[in-house]
Amino acid sequence: MMTIHPLAPQDAAPVAAMRQAMSAHKGHRLGPEARPMFDAMLGAVPAAAGVAAEPATVGGIPGFRLRPTNPRPDARLLYIHGGGYMLGSARAFTSFAGQIAARVGVEAFIPDYRLAPEHKFPAALDDVLGAYRGLAAEGADRIVIAGDSAGGGLTLALLSRLTASREAGLPHPAGAAVLSPWTDLALTAASMKTRAEADPIFTRDVLQTFADAYLHGQRADDPMASPLHAALETLPPIRIDVGNDEILLDDATRYAERARAAGVEITLSVWEGMPHVFQSSLGRFLAAEQSLNAIGDFLHRRVVNGIAPDTNQSDA
Repeated sequence: MMTIHPLAPQDAAPVAAMRQAMSAHKGHRLGPEARPMFDAMLGAVPAAAGVAAEPATVGGIPGFRLRPTNPRPDARLLYIHGGGYMLGSARAFTSFAGQIAARVGVEAFIPDYRLAPEHKFPAALDDVLGAYRGLAAEGADRIVIAGDSAGGGLTLALLSRLTASREAGLPHPAGAAVLSPWTDLALTAASMKTRAEADPIFTRDVLQTFADAYLHGQRADDPMASPLHAALETLPPIRIDVGNDEILLDDATRYAERARAAGVEITLSVWEGMPHVFQSSLGRFLAAEQSLNAIGDFLHRRVVNGIAPDTNQSDA
C-alpha cells in the first residue's frame, strides 16, 4: 500500500522557514569534523516523557539503552541511526529514538556502530548484526528494527543478511520501519536529478562523498551496502516513510516496488513538501508527529501480535 500525504496547511510556513535557513548550507560536503554539529542538531529533538536513557553494551557493541515506562518484557527495538555512515552517535539519537520507543512501548537499543572513514564497509553492518544478536541473547521473543537515512539502509541490509544467513537461534525480525532510507549507494535513482532542486539539504555530490568514504573502493551495488540490490524474499513487513522533496525519494519507492514484487508486506508513505528525515522536526512540523505516530503504531502491532496495520485504512 502507498499513501500520499498532502502538505498540511499549518506546515507550509515552517517548511518555508526551514528551506530559507538551509539554503546557505545546501551542497556543503561534510566530513568527520561535522560530527559535533550533527549531534547537536539531533540532540535538539524533544525527549519523550518517561523514557530513561543510559549507556549500555549489547552483543559487545557500545551504545545507549532506552527504557520507556512499563515496556513489554518480551520485545525489543533496535534503532539504527543515520548520518551518511560518517556522522551520528547513539547519544545524539536518544531523544529521537526514544520518541519511537515510547510509541511502541518497548525497550530500545541504539548501537554506536563504527563510522567511516575510519572504518570501512562492512564494519557498520557487522556491528548492528552484533547488537541484534545481543538483543536476542537477552531473551527477546520479538525484535523490531528501525532506522533513518543511512541507518534505514543498514536496517534493510540487516534484514536481508539475517534472512540470507539463517543464523541458528536468532529470531526472525518481527518487522521494520525506515525513514528516508538510503538503499542505493550507486546513486542511480532518477530522483537524484528530478528532486535535486526541491531537496533543501542534499546534493548528489554530498551523498557521493559519504558513499566513497564508507565503501572505500568496494562495489556500490554490493547487496549488503545497497539493499536495493539484495534478495528480498521472506523479509518481514516493512514500513517506509519518505519526503517528496528529497533526492532519496526513489531509493524508497524503488525498494518498495522490488520488495512488494518479492511478496513482502510493504507500507509506503510519501509526504508531500517534506525533506529528508523530516520526523526530526517534531514540534515544528505536524507531519513529523503524524509520521512518528504511524510508525509507532506499525511497530507496536508487530511486537504485540505480529499483525501488520490494516492496509485498507489510512495510516495518517
